[in-house]
Amino acid sequence: MRDSVVAERLKTPKPKPQAVTDEIRTTVSEILRAVEHEGDAAVRRYSQRFDKWSPASFRISRQEIDEAEAATDETLKEHIRFAQEQVRNFAGLQRESLKDFERETMPGVVLGQKSIPVRSVGAYTPGGAYPLIASAIMTLVTPKAAGVPRVVASAPPRKGQGMHPPQLFAMASSGADEIFCIGGVQALAALAFGIEDLEPVDMLVGAGNAYVAEAKRQLFGQTGIDLLAGPTEILIIADDSADPEIVAADLLGQAEHGPTSPAALVTTSRELAETTAREVDRWLETWPTADIAGPAWRDYGSITVCDSDEEMVREADAFAPEHLEVQTRDPDWFLERLSNYGTLFLGRHATVVYSDKSIGTNHVLPTAGAARYTGGLWVGKFLKTVTYQRVAAEGSRRVAPAADAISEAEHMQGHAITARLRLDPRRFDDVPGEGPE
Repeated sequence: MRDSVVAERLKTPKPKPQAVTDEIRTTVSEILRAVEHEGDAAVRRYSQRFDKWSPASFRISRQEIDEAEAATDETLKEHIRFAQEQVRNFAGLQRESLKDFERETMPGVVLGQKSIPVRSVGAYTPGGAYPLIASAIMTLVTPKAAGVPRVVASAPPRKGQGMHPPQLFAMASSGADEIFCIGGVQALAALAFGIEDLEPVDMLVGAGNAYVAEAKRQLFGQTGIDLLAGPTEILIIADDSADPEIVAADLLGQAEHGPTSPAALVTTSRELAETTAREVDRWLETWPTADIAGPAWRDYGSITVCDSDEEMVREADAFAPEHLEVQTRDPDWFLERLSNYGTLFLGRHATVVYSDKSIGTNHVLPTAGAARYTGGLWVGKFLKTVTYQRVAAEGSRRVAPAADAISEAEHMQGHAITARLRLDPRRFDDVPGEGPE
């Protein structure tokens, strides 16, 4: 163990780039305002400008869905169905954990809670650098498992040629009720405000670039949103039992998302730290997406050597990463103590790609420290937990005096009057169950 109690930074990342620039804010605001006031004409104008895409209708037809299914490899379709089933199963377990209830909390007072699905959801799936099949599964299967009656999917065209067939197949088979081939900010605006035969939705979910994230931020209030996601992140906690080749590969696996994606290693082993750094360099010589993962690691990768497991926990919780892998002798020790993460991977076999693609937990997760106060997308995001009250005369006699007194102290005399009226038995003599008891 080193003498110092301060974590040693063997590799320090650049300061994080500004997530939202004035140019992004202004551009997004302009597009949203145009779509709100001009509808389909504005969507078509921006779709042509940004995606070279202006079809007769943005709505995907049954024929196009059938053609996408036919164009998708049969083995890939089976793997997509497998992933859908895992996400559906886990979302179902989450739904079962949310219980409606009704209880008499005192004589004459019955309080209840119930969960009501959001009526409509717009699920946006990115399709720029990567046409994300898994994102379609995560953002469509989950609301359907929650009982949302109408889920509308949208994704951008690929090189002006329409949607990526496997992505379209995944959308349709994941339960999308409507599908539109529209990308970027104009897609979110269309979902929020409505165009042509697309009715507005009540909630927007799904990842995207900085413009898409800013559009969700500006649309919040007009619609609900899942969360505001920035560049994807990974942090790996490892001790000297970890395999540096696997650690290096997992770091680069997430770094390929984009050149600003942070990838961090926190370890108690200087030898592992130094070996992993060499393994990253070795992997980058042949890594298939080294043009993206390389700059991400160079500019935003980090390696920290800690004195103890407790110090690794403090480092990880301070970072609050989207994805947190634990490759140590006793992963459960960390499970009991870690607090801030989007999703946690315990043991050498647990890796981010499983959660990202096929294991069942949702991959729409908090980034940029948001894991300090929120979790990721889950079935509960699509359910409104609401309450209700039943009150009889005996309940009024117990509750009204406190309500009256608090209202008077707040100078809300009208509130106080409505409480005192309930104490007059003459007003409820002819109401079954509400008269004197």
